[in-house]
Amino acid sequence: MTSTTKRLEASKTKKGFITPKTAPYIFVFPALLLFLTFTVYPIIASFLLSFQTRISGVYSFTGLDNYIRLFSDPVFYKALGNTFIILLVQVPIMLFLAVILAVLLQSKLLNIRGFYRVSFFTPAVTSLVAASIIFILLLNTDYGLVNYILTSLGMERVPWLSDGIWAKISLIMVTTWRWTGYNMVILLAGLQNISNDLYEAASIDGASSIKKFFHITIPQLKPVLLFCFVLSTIGSFQLFDEPYNLTGGGPNNATLTITYYLYNQGFGYFDFGYASAIAYVIVLFIAVLSWLQFKVVKE
Repeated sequence: MTSTTKRLEASKTKKGFITPKTAPYIFVFPALLLFLTFTVYPIIASFLLSFQTRISGVYSFTGLDNYIRLFSDPVFYKALGNTFIILLVQVPIMLFLAVILAVLLQSKLLNIRGFYRVSFFTPAVTSLVAASIIFILLLNTDYGLVNYILTSLGMERVPWLSDGIWAKISLIMVTTWRWTGYNMVILLAGLQNISNDLYEAASIDGASSIKKFFHITIPQLKPVLLFCFVLSTIGSFQLFDEPYNLTGGGPNNATLTITYYLYNQGFGYFDFGYASAIAYVIVLFIAVLSWLQFKVVKE
């Protein structure tokens, strides 16, 4: 058989394998393989791991022991409580500010709107380690700029990072600073999809700007607001970078979040079975809260 014949047969075989029907599957296969390897497999493996405990260096099946231990763990409840406080206080404040900023930046009366949009969005893409160092310097009890200004005004110094309540407030402020611009951009996209005809019709009827805001803007933004609420809820339960870099979970676990507690158990004490149980409880909480949010808006 000549080389030319071999090449022709190889070409026919190749063409027979790659057809209009098989080509999409061939192109999708690498992405599917990566998804199965780095997403599906870890999910299944961690779920199975949540029913195991390491005994003498070997993981053994122990049933629901990790979950029973979890629901009798006071530190877990402390971390869960901190997370819910941040969720209930920080998320409404952040979304309120995001809506106000989005409406202001949508106004045609404002010049250089692009500059302001980029400025407010920048914290979301700023290195949190660098930002945390700056906030630690600003909020230092003895030498921080914030306390210097307060004492210059005749007020007492505030223990921003060394007192439990003030540490929570500091964490909420930093988290709000970081993510308000991110949600503002999403809401701004929603505002741009609202038809101007609605506002023009309202103006003809004599509606004020406040009435337009509450009777047109907010109802039209309802799906986008829901999207932001769900994302922010998930983000609150995944909050790790801010307390890790800013307060280390202290003082006295005052800023310990549920994800930070998961990290400590998994990578601090190498108790991966217990950490996996915490992870699936977090997933359950997020799923229930997201379902409740969808039920509340009924859409």
